Amino acid sequence: MKKTWWLGFGFFSISLTWSLYNAFVPYFLETFISSVAVIGFLMTLDNYVALFLQPYIGRLSDRTDTRFGKRMPYLIAGMSLSALFVSLLPFHRNLAALVAFMLLLNLSMAVFRSPTIALMPDITPEPKRTRANGIINFMGGVAAIIAFALGSRLFKTNEAAPFLFSGLVLLLSLGILLWKIREKRDSLTAGQAEKEKPAWKMEFNRPTVFLLLAIFFWFVSYQGMEALFTLYGKNHLGLSKDQSSFSLTFFSLSFVLFAIPSGFFASQIGKKKMIVTGISGLAAVFLLLNFVHSLTVLWILLFFGGCFWACININSYPFVVSTGSEQSIGTRTGLYYLVSSLAAITGPPLFGLIVDWLSYQALFFAAALSLLLALACIFNVKYTENPAR
Repeated sequence: MKKTWWLGFGFFSISLTWSLYNAFVPYFLETFISSVAVIGFLMTLDNYVALFLQPYIGRLSDRTDTRFGKRMPYLIAGMSLSALFVSLLPFHRNLAALVAFMLLLNLSMAVFRSPTIALMPDITPEPKRTRANGIINFMGGVAAIIAFALGSRLFKTNEAAPFLFSGLVLLLSLGILLWKIREKRDSLTAGQAEKEKPAWKMEFNRPTVFLLLAIFFWFVSYQGMEALFTLYGKNHLGLSKDQSSFSLTFFSLSFVLFAIPSGFFASQIGKKKMIVTGISGLAAVFLLLNFVHSLTVLWILLFFGGCFWACININSYPFVVSTGSEQSIGTRTGLYYLVSSLAAITGPPLFGLIVDWLSYQALFFAAALSLLLALACIFNVKYTENPAR
């Protein structure tokens, strides 16, 4: 598992970059655009790029065979370009330049995200993949915490500083990956690049289709809830803006703390059982949140919600990979991000419409219902696991 910690620097750099991007780019857009809706659309460019490019890149990396390996060429190109474009972002002169840098950064990040994540199952045996995914998600969570804690201070000092810091982290992470991971040596499927064949048909077997549907529904639930929670807290619970935004910290913190244990428990009892536990628990939390009026109880429930979300999220990607062949890991990684990106685009506006129609009281009922749909789908995933004991 030692190499997993080194690989975690790839996910660390991705999480840090997106956290800083989401936190501070809206301030740049606000100087040129008055419409919040337009700003919101521009901030979802990464999901639209991911929707179309990441499945293709993941599929392409399965068929790549170079002296650096299957995935590493995409990391070298993508992380280098991302470091350049994230550093250029704060030096825009006008809206056109800002949007151009945003689009170029989104494209370059999409080049290496799927191959980076696909490297985990490439170098990790099946019984250890849930624990490995817990480790890299833990590092991603730590990166997000660092981004918010340090990024705000850097931005206050100099608006370009967080982005230059992100560019430096991307280059340092690439250096660590090149130093510590030799894909040709470490990959379990070295020399087994997928040949040209109609692989998409075999990837859409029955277990995979129902699993992807489940992933869509639970990400719709999470993304819709997260996007509207601060407004829910302010307009429905009567919280102040800072109380409402701070409350989600408990959800994120418990997710980070439970990321590694979630992967460990799944390796003992199986990924599907752990995911079912997470969906059932999070649905119960969302239903209970409808009857909460105490801030302390709200924080306690959100803390448990983050634990249950870790049970789902940490194990979903390894589950997707395990239902296919070892030579199609990149393809399945692309499918995973295709579905999660589609959910990220769908969830917030869908839940926003529900709130417009029925009021904020309906938000967590809708989130719970989406989770129950995910639960129905996961029960249709017929797959025999052999968890390590």
